[in-house]
Amino acid sequence: MAENKENLNLEDFLPYRLSVLSNTVSRGIADLYAERFGLSIPAWRVMAVLGRFPGLSANEVAERTAMDKVAVSRAVAQLQKAKLLVRKSAEEDRRRSILALTDKGWSIHAEVAPLALDMERDLLSPLTGEEREMLDVLITKLTECARTLSPGQSEEAKKDYGAVL
Repeated sequence: MAENKENLNLEDFLPYRLSVLSNTVSRGIADLYAERFGLSIPAWRVMAVLGRFPGLSANEVAERTAMDKVAVSRAVAQLQKAKLLVRKSAEEDRRRSILALTDKGWSIHAEVAPLALDMERDLLSPLTGEEREMLDVLITKLTECARTLSPGQSEEAKKDYGAVL
C-alpha cells in the first residue's frame, strides 16, 4: 500500500462541508414545499430558475442550476404532469423547445419564493452585515475558481449559475 502523506479529514474538507450545508438548507426548504405542493428539490430548482429566467430550454436550465441533465429531465416531467410547466417550440426556432411555467406554476412559485427567502434570512441571521458581505465575496471567488477547475462547462453556465436553492 502506498504511503499516504496527507490525510483527508472529510469533516474539514471544504467541498464536503459545502455539500452538507447545501443539502441541509435544501432539505429544510424542501420540507416546506414538498409537503404543501408535492415538489422535489430538483423540481423546485427548475421552477425557481424559470421564474428568474423564463423561456429557457431544459439544457439551459441544467447549465444555470449546475444540475445533471437527467435530473432536470425528470423534474420537467414531474412539473408537466402536475401542470406546473409546459414545453413549447421557440418562436425564433421551431426546433428549439423552451419551458414555461403555467399560471398554476407561477402561483406556486409566488408562494414558495417567500418561504425560501425567509429560510435564507433565518440562515443568515447569526451573521453581521459585514460577515454577510464577506460571505458573498468569498462565495463569488470560490465559484469563479471552481468554474476554472471545470473546463467542460459551457460559457453560459460560467456566466451565471442561477439560484442555488
